[in-house]
Amino acid sequence: MGRPMATRLLQAGYSLVAWNRSRSKAEALSALHADVADSPADAVRDADIVITMLEAGPAVAEVIQLAMPSLQHGALVIDMSSTRQSEAQAMHTILLERGVAFIDAPVSGGVVGAETGTLAIMAGADKEDFARAEPVLRVMGRPTLVGPPGCGQVAKLCNQLIVGGTLAIVAEALLLAQAGGADPVAVRTAIRGGFAESRILEVHGQRMLERNFMPGGQVKSQTKDLENVLIAAAAAGVHLPVTELVTQAYRSILDTLPNADQSAALLALERLNPGKRVGDAPDRLP
Repeated sequence: MGRPMATRLLQAGYSLVAWNRSRSKAEALSALHADVADSPADAVRDADIVITMLEAGPAVAEVIQLAMPSLQHGALVIDMSSTRQSEAQAMHTILLERGVAFIDAPVSGGVVGAETGTLAIMAGADKEDFARAEPVLRVMGRPTLVGPPGCGQVAKLCNQLIVGGTLAIVAEALLLAQAGGADPVAVRTAIRGGFAESRILEVHGQRMLERNFMPGGQVKSQTKDLENVLIAAAAAGVHLPVTELVTQAYRSILDTLPNADQSAALLALERLNPGKRVGDAPDRLP
């Protein structure tokens, strides 16, 4: 995700200094006239705006800690990773004490959205900081201010809750069609265009029918996000029974299929229904 997002910024004329733990990934941006830094501290030394796109909250905290000595007073840090709300709020507090502004701005839309600049960007920020960041964010997608710092992560969790739940329901629908004697391919065709239509039915429904579980989004990432949904729900004092069931399904395949596509929700469902299977194609697995 980071590379196409950085590419969009460079193509829009922004000067950019890149750092990645795998230096070769940062050097791939050199052809677009990005500078490559040897460390996070070097990368942020002269930056007005710093953008991080990392695997999870602990990685964000580690990189920002390494960059901290060189962060300019008045700089703005935009973390576009998917983390816990509490992690984003803690980062906001730490940076505020050093005179550095913070926005949590996780994204949805995948690599294609990053490449085309159509990411959904959910921003938790003060209004003034969001106004400062908005022109940069618009290069990468459609930013929306959803609340104060930390709320971008809540919005992303809402997104992942809907994605995970819909994946599970699409899997159930296709398995029911097959088990009930209908052609699941024809059933999917028949219900598309009605109220059940969705991007997940379109893309991941087809993946399930083809039994193509080569990643895109991965089981381990979807499980992490759903676990974070439940943590946020507990902190907010709400009970999400459907999300609990969907999380349990993903946990059941996490040990054996961590790198499979998130559409492997179908495989979790089939394990609960021995002898029932959608289609007769072999599984394509990483």
